[in-house]
Amino acid sequence: MRPTILSCAVTGSFTTRAHNSNLPITPEEIAGESIAAANAGAAICHIHVRDPETGTPSMELEYYREVVTRIRASDTDLIINLTTGPGGRFVPSDADPKVAAPATSLTRPEVRTEHVVQLKPEICSLDLNTMWFGDGAVINHPPAIRVMAERIYSAGIKPELEVFDTGDIRIAHDLLKEGTLREPVLFQLVMGVNYGMAATTESLAYARSMLPKGAEWAAFGASRMAFPMLAQAFLLGGHCRIGMEDTVYLAKGVKTPGNVALVEKSVRIIKELGGTVATVSEARQLLGLSGGAS
Repeated sequence: MRPTILSCAVTGSFTTRAHNSNLPITPEEIAGESIAAANAGAAICHIHVRDPETGTPSMELEYYREVVTRIRASDTDLIINLTTGPGGRFVPSDADPKVAAPATSLTRPEVRTEHVVQLKPEICSLDLNTMWFGDGAVINHPPAIRVMAERIYSAGIKPELEVFDTGDIRIAHDLLKEGTLREPVLFQLVMGVNYGMAATTESLAYARSMLPKGAEWAAFGASRMAFPMLAQAFLLGGHCRIGMEDTVYLAKGVKTPGNVALVEKSVRIIKELGGTVATVSEARQLLGLSGGAS
């Protein structure tokens, strides 16, 4: 049995300190949680940034730069995975739905990828979904995906294709056929987000069956389904993800003290099910990464 890659999504965009006061907010906290998660067994850390004063999601390059600089300066062996998800949100105004409400963040693909081009992590996410999400629509239309993909590949970065529903996987097949995406590909199957794929064994097995031959894949479940879907991803032959982006609870009614506890529990689950957790070196080999600055 090959080793299982464990990723930690340390903060995300939707979790707040009202949900869990231990959520990392500042660049220093986000970097520290990433380093600690790596030391606990995560080979990859998936990173968003926040405004350190308000805790609100941010696309500020300098916040990303500080997080990445702190991780690299620590000499911790860790695969950095920066998000490119922010900047894809459209919230229609009540008075005129074709006019964007203030919460809209929809912007050009060049803006959404500037931090990855500048900082060159080994991996970055590339969302393929267009769907209703929370109080707005996430829009990742193919022309924008094409621009983002070209910038990502040109910077020498491997995209992690985040898919929320089966139609997203069909888009991936078309983008592979036209040459926008390059094999071998890496998928992250997002389970349990409202109006996307349900966090069930049946949904995950079906999504897995649609993936291109030879693709590497991981999956995670949102909220209370985080650990059940982590176990299910392992049992179906995939890699796993956990973190405070996905859940703020360590167990029912027990808020996690941080990302490390989530990673440690995930490592135990994988091992108790008979698996081994991939080292960073093994993860790089499985994903075809050459290493690099991170």
